[in-house]
Amino acid sequence: MGQSRLGVEPVRGRSQRVTRDLHPTEGARFLLERTEDAGARATYRAVIYLPDRELTSIAKVADDGTFDLPPTGASGDLDERLATIVKLLARDASRRRDEGLIVWPPRILRWRK
Repeated sequence: MGQSRLGVEPVRGRSQRVTRDLHPTEGARFLLERTEDAGARATYRAVIYLPDRELTSIAKVADDGTFDLPPTGASGDLDERLATIVKLLARDASRRRDEGLIVWPPRILRWRK
C-alpha cells in the first residue's frame, strides 16, 4: 500500500454500513443496505428508524421484479412503505442494467413523515 504525500496510509476496507444516528425526530427513515449482490439477485438489510427505536428485516430482490420482505413488526403502514421501496428497487433493476447503471445500489435511504 502506498503512502500519501503526508506520509499517512490511506484507509482501506472500510465497511459500507452507515454508522451515524439515523433516528429521526419525527416520522421514519427507511434504510436498505446491500449485503449481497449475486448478479440477478441481491439481499438487503432493511431498517425502519423511528425516533425511539429501529425495526429490521431482510429483503431479497430479483431483477425480474420479484421480492421477499418479511414484516418488521412495525405499527401502522410503515411495513407497507418499506415494501414499496423494495418493490420499486426490484421492479427497476432490469431498466438500470439496460441503462448501464448500478443494478443493486449499495445503500438507499428515504425519509417519510
